[in-house]
Amino acid sequence: MSSENNNDAPQAKQTTSSTKQQVEPQHEPKPVADPPKETSAPPKQSSPEPEAKPSKPEPIKEESEPPKAEENTSPIVEEKEDEKQPDPYYDLILDEDVANNTWPKKMEDIHKADKQSLMAQVMTREIFESLKDHKTKNGWTISRAINTGVTNPTSFMGCHAGDLESYNDFKPLFQGVIEKYHKGFSMETMKHVTDMDVNKIPSDLEDHAKDRIISTRIRCARNLSFFPLNTCGTKETRLEIASLMEKVFETLPEDLQGTFYRHTTMTEDEIKGWVDKHFLFRGKDKMQAASGYHVDWPHGRGIFVSKDEHFLLWLNEGDHLRIISMQQDGDVKQVFDRLSRGVKAIEDGLKKVTGKDQVFMRDEVLGMITCCPTNLGTAMRGGVHIMIPKLIKKIGFEEIDKIAREMNCQARGSSGEHSEVVDRVDLSNWRRLGYPEYELVEDMIKCVNKFSELEAE
Repeated sequence: MSSENNNDAPQAKQTTSSTKQQVEPQHEPKPVADPPKETSAPPKQSSPEPEAKPSKPEPIKEESEPPKAEENTSPIVEEKEDEKQPDPYYDLILDEDVANNTWPKKMEDIHKADKQSLMAQVMTREIFESLKDHKTKNGWTISRAINTGVTNPTSFMGCHAGDLESYNDFKPLFQGVIEKYHKGFSMETMKHVTDMDVNKIPSDLEDHAKDRIISTRIRCARNLSFFPLNTCGTKETRLEIASLMEKVFETLPEDLQGTFYRHTTMTEDEIKGWVDKHFLFRGKDKMQAASGYHVDWPHGRGIFVSKDEHFLLWLNEGDHLRIISMQQDGDVKQVFDRLSRGVKAIEDGLKKVTGKDQVFMRDEVLGMITCCPTNLGTAMRGGVHIMIPKLIKKIGFEEIDKIAREMNCQARGSSGEHSEVVDRVDLSNWRRLGYPEYELVEDMIKCVNKFSELEAE
């Protein structure tokens, strides 16, 4: 059963950061690891997931929907579980004041810091007090929304939404952080428009740029309108989404068909293979964990991989779906066209399986709704890995990123943010909200052409 009609607070596993509070650990150990109204949930799926046996925190074997009798019936097991320490990289650990729904004392020190999260820049005690007694229909509160930034003062954003209603019900906070991050966007006067028509992209990559590109990857996030966001979700909602998507994958057109691998049933060889190809997400992020992303890890998580490995989906990594199109060359338009067709195929499949007209969570002002305000709008990031060794040596990564930002793009290490930069960088669009997808791909193409020219000088 889905939790969207539950008027109580979400039943996610959580602890507080105070030692006085009782520790309630996750059910499973964690694997080692290396950015309209909702309707009722889809009916329960007929084939339950097989249950995983506890194991060391390495590979994950199998899982199931929890048996109804599995409610800590043994005092011995309960005592043993209570001794476990919460894992900040996976467990939801609440600040003590957040857990008590009171103004966090830590905010006083956070507000004195030279560098503050966007949440801290906007949040005041007055805003908190005016909103603290309100809950969305899924039970999300202003306290839960800011837990990430309270427990991790170095967080860039510092807050997350629990559902679509969060963005409107807690608007004094979210409007401030949205307009700070998405420069130039006004929630009062603007509306987001989604348009993934590849034929509207006017520019092309120059041949010299294509020759320097190693790979192209464009991805976008989508959340299902009839479930809460995963920050507010449960093990049960994640399992329902996984079972639903198994049916949707069967409806995909031939060139997008593939195999769905659950994290809990993958073999050790499969895990190693996907890790080596950089296909597999593995959690282990403190700031995401503090929002509730990793609750009940690894249940309900999985990856879908097409036969040619050019079309992928990450399931319940953070948002419900991360849809990815990729290939080992510089044909950006082909990659974008595949993503556009894939998103449409997933949407059509969801409508067919559920019988619903509105399946993606969206808003006429904010576009596609995501857990983190940074991804609102298109929820899309498109980038290439490009070889520019001479430029890296000549001007350095920081200057490369500065130039990219001036072109509405960003530079990252080829293994993601903060990774080492040697001979290549990841160049991608920076803007998300207020611009159609095809314009963001255009931003990236122009930026890549520019850096290829600089490398040739």
